[in-house]
Amino acid sequence: MRFTRFACWDWSGAAVERPPGLALAVAERDGPPRLIDRRWSREDALAWLRDVARSGEPVLVGLDLSPALPFADRGAYFPGWPDSPPDARALWRLVDDLSADDPHLSAAGVLRHPEIARHFRQHRSKGDRFGEGRGRLRATERAMPGLPSSCFNLVGAAQVGKSSLTGMRVLHRLDGAIPVWPIDPLPPTGPVIVEIYPRLAALAAQVAGGRKLRDPAALAQALARLGSPAPELPARLTDHASDALLTAAWLRATADRADLWAVRDAEIARTEGWTFGVPWR
Repeated sequence: MRFTRFACWDWSGAAVERPPGLALAVAERDGPPRLIDRRWSREDALAWLRDVARSGEPVLVGLDLSPALPFADRGAYFPGWPDSPPDARALWRLVDDLSADDPHLSAAGVLRHPEIARHFRQHRSKGDRFGEGRGRLRATERAMPGLPSSCFNLVGAAQVGKSSLTGMRVLHRLDGAIPVWPIDPLPPTGPVIVEIYPRLAALAAQVAGGRKLRDPAALAQALARLGSPAPELPARLTDHASDALLTAAWLRATADRADLWAVRDAEIARTEGWTFGVPWR
């Protein structure tokens, strides 16, 4: 194991300065994970990531968001549009450029683009290119347990689209200072960002159905099943905090598994990314 720390961000796409769903937990090589308890903004998160990049410390950073939209199923993010970006980094640039006037690194601007909006389900509207059912999925989402939501869906409690779009703005502004695996190759040293799916950590910790944990005693038991001691926990725990804590401990427990780092499809890696911990098909 080359990583010295394991950090997990539970992300939020809420268009406010300090979203209540934004949470950070950090686990050292040993000991309990700890919650970095503050009211974070996405600008704060970007500054924290830049600090990690400058330090050069081998930190494995998990972000609970999708770093790209579906591409492999139709050969494009936005099929039929000549200006559809060719890869994930070009997509990040497009999202950030179109949302440049939106405060707090929110991403409403990209949804005002008439061609792009055709692909998203929004409140009171569904684009004519959204598709049927749950909408388009990335290859990694089709390989996940359960029923993940499409990044093109922006409606409902389970939607991940808003978080993903705001996350793309942060990744673009990070400007390659930290490699984002597997869009970027795994470097031999230094920090790395991976996409995480907290439900994988919950399932690994034998949490029934991978459900959200809000009870401190239940979280302590789940951490113990991952071989981790529990930190001192408040009497009231948000699912954002518990997701970050549990997933930080899970990253520490799984980061040395070589099979999880094996990239099986370079084109999918370049255009869609992949969720760490999901076996490649």
